[in-house]
Amino acid sequence: MPKLIGYIGTYTKGDSKGVYSFTLDTEAAKLGDIKAVAELDNPTYVNLSHDNKTLYAVVKEGDKGGVASYAISSQTGDLTKLNSQVNEGASPCHVSVDRQNRQVVTANYHKGTIESFLVNEDGMINPVTSIMEHSGEGPHERQEKPHTHFSGFTPDEKYVVAVDLGIDKVITYKIDDGKLEEVHSLLVKAGSGPRHITFHPNGKYAYVMTELSNEVITLSYNAENGVFTELQYISTIPTEFTENSQGSAIHISADGRFVYAGNRGHDSIAVFSVNQANGELTFVEYTPTEGNWPRDFALDPTEKFMVASNQESSNLVLYARDTETGKLSLLQSDVTVPYPVCVKFLNV
Repeated sequence: MPKLIGYIGTYTKGDSKGVYSFTLDTEAAKLGDIKAVAELDNPTYVNLSHDNKTLYAVVKEGDKGGVASYAISSQTGDLTKLNSQVNEGASPCHVSVDRQNRQVVTANYHKGTIESFLVNEDGMINPVTSIMEHSGEGPHERQEKPHTHFSGFTPDEKYVVAVDLGIDKVITYKIDDGKLEEVHSLLVKAGSGPRHITFHPNGKYAYVMTELSNEVITLSYNAENGVFTELQYISTIPTEFTENSQGSAIHISADGRFVYAGNRGHDSIAVFSVNQANGELTFVEYTPTEGNWPRDFALDPTEKFMVASNQESSNLVLYARDTETGKLSLLQSDVTVPYPVCVKFLNV
């Protein structure tokens, strides 16, 4: 498959219309074919069903927010809206779907909640099943209340994990037929502002990106009871960098050898190698993102490339990735998408 299809979630300000698609030509090593494929309000985060049949997007509809589902054309990658489920108040900032395409969970930064939904066989979403509301605050000025930034499934999908920037917590929920029940809560370093999490493919370790302290927290994970334990904190920016920088996305290679973390302000992606014996990270390099405010990035299905999105400079960046060293080399930075946030590829 020389041409791979991906999707970009955006902020719908300026010229942005909603969700965009793009192609990565793996033979020419080039991004192209940018087009708007779904017009909706602030679909800042999207996710795809494992079978590539459905795209889920967070959505704002008037003074309500929630999640919308779209059927994906197997021929063109174009989107056709199926339905949406929205509730009063701000829209979510993150959405995940399980491998069976039966359960969707969202995280709501403004409400400090995670919500779960059941999905029909045709991809349509049912009304919300569970709403879990967090409580508390933290020492930072942005931690005046809970701000849930991520919700997603553990590798075995026995649990859902929520990451809350406002209260410095990683919370584990049992999920059963869409119903959520809290089973564990890990309080991390005060004021660090945990934002996103990614799991090592062996299921024994997880890595949390902090937004406020610009660090990766290495955690051990017990898949039996959903309990996390802190192992390591490592900075994602140079010690001499004192300007404003906020952590963004975190992803791990499929072989579990390299972790990548985004820095908005330092405008870089930090690369780390993973010690397979204990899960701990060692810094490799910083790679500039050739733009302003890198919100997200994704490895393509071959993992020979990476695509990053610069929100405030409205450009996508393509890198070649050395699978042995984990290092990134710039290939292209002139691809325009208005206010891009999230990057996702169709599964291959």
